[in-house]
Order: sequence, then structure tokens, then C-alpha cells
Amino acid sequence: MYDPSQLRTFLAVAQTLSFTQAARRLGLRQSTVSQHVRRLEDTTGRQLFSRDTHSVELTEDGEAMLGFARRILEVHEQAMAFFTGTRLRGRLRFGASEDFVLTRLPEILEAFRYDHPEVDLELTVELSGTLHERLAAGRLDLVLAKRRAEDPRGELVRHDRLVWIGAERLRLDPDRPVPLIVYPPPGITRARALEALEKQGRAWRITCTSGSLNGLIAAARAGLGVMAHSRGLVPPGLVRIPERAGLPELGEIDFVLAHGPRQGQARTAAQALARAILAGGDRLQRP
Repeated sequence: MYDPSQLRTFLAVAQTLSFTQAARRLGLRQSTVSQHVRRLEDTTGRQLFSRDTHSVELTEDGEAMLGFARRILEVHEQAMAFFTGTRLRGRLRFGASEDFVLTRLPEILEAFRYDHPEVDLELTVELSGTLHERLAAGRLDLVLAKRRAEDPRGELVRHDRLVWIGAERLRLDPDRPVPLIVYPPPGITRARALEALEKQGRAWRITCTSGSLNGLIAAARAGLGVMAHSRGLVPPGLVRIPERAGLPELGEIDFVLAHGPRQGQARTAAQALARAILAGGDRLQRP
């Protein structure tokens, strides 16, 4: 038998690749997180993580456990809802950033709608900055998006690094301004790219602005320039720009779940969807 609390801890570590961040997400001591993982490894008889003082990586058995853990927790939630007789109802306004358009997030939402047919789920896909503004204004109940470095709010879903990407055949001329493909304000990756180039003293020019990820991808595939993007979500047909191009480091980025101020049924439904997203966090990457 696999303990659901240990499986949730395993998923949190697998998604953040950090025992410290997993402990912060779950509200547990780091020693408790380590204990949960160790007990799960004892139960399976397999090593699930390869870890040292500097890094945490999933082993091959750990990768296999990801799918099992997610499905076990999904069934556990369904059984709890069935036997407690609680049925979620009401309107749930959910916002997801453009970053997740090409991931398997729709599968998570489809399963949620199947499990909770009486919840009226309304989806908004927008820039992360715009979603946070709407959440603060009370126009959304739950948001899955990037957060700014100075913003501590939100429950960590995944931690990643921003990288420069573009068409494979793109060549940057070091004597000319960097051609940029960006979201409009208040795009978080836009701000990070401009700040990094300004700090480096590198000239730049904007060759494409689009509020749609598909629009940015089309421009990048056409060779119009480079864009800042999450390393774990690089779209098909695009590649990382090599270090020899001399572009500045963009730093790390957090994707979080943030709740709105509404209480009652909306809060309960938002918490249920948040649990589903956290349990299926390994789907929030490019297939």
C-alpha cells in the first residue's frame, strides 16, 4: 500500500527538484520530506531520486513512479469525494498563463470536469502579469502563472530557468542590435529580457510583439529573432541559443498557483483544482 501523504511529498520533490522547496510548498519540515521519500523508497524497494549536496534528479524508477503516483492520488480523491458525499458546485474562474498552452494542462482540466460536473469552470488564458492583476481585482479565483522575483505569493508548482530560444538556423550579428520577440507589457519574460540586455549594455530592437504564444512561436520559427522562454517548455521547432552568441543570463523563474479572495464554494472548488494541478504537475511540460 502506498501512503497518499508520501506520494504527495514525492510529487512535490519531483516537480521542484528540491527538498527545501517541496517542504515549503507542503508546509512540512525538510526532515519530514526526506522521511516521506525514504519510506516510499523502502516500500518500493527502489531508489527514486539521485541526490547529492548540489542537485536532485529523478532516477529511471522515479520517472516511472510519477505516473503511478498521479493516478493513485486521482483515484484517492475520487473515492474520498464519493464516500463523503461531497459534491463541488458553483462557478470557478481559472486563469492559466500562455506558457501552458502546449502542455497537457487540458488533460488535467478534462479530468477535473469529469470528477466535478457541477462546477462551472471558466478558463482565461493570458499573460502572467495580467492574470495576477485580475486575481488581485477579484476577477479570478485561481491562477497558474509565473510570478515576479520580488513577489512571495503563490504555491510553487515548478521551478525553472529562463533561456534564449530561436530558430535553429538563426545567426545573431554581434555588431547589430539583438532582434527580440516579446509579449506586450506586463509580460514577465519581456521585462526580464529587456532588463538583462540593458544590464549587459547590449543594444536591442523588437521585431515582433504578440499576446499569443503561438504568435511568438511563428515569428521565432520564421527567424525574426530570439525570445526568452522557460527551459522546460521549449516549443517544437525551436532550440536554445548557444552560449557563444553572448546573450546575458536570464535567471530562474517560478510557476505558482495563487488563490483569489472569494470564499465559499469558489474557494473549495479552487482548492480541489489546485490539488489536481499539483498532483499532475509532471504534465505541465512540453510533451
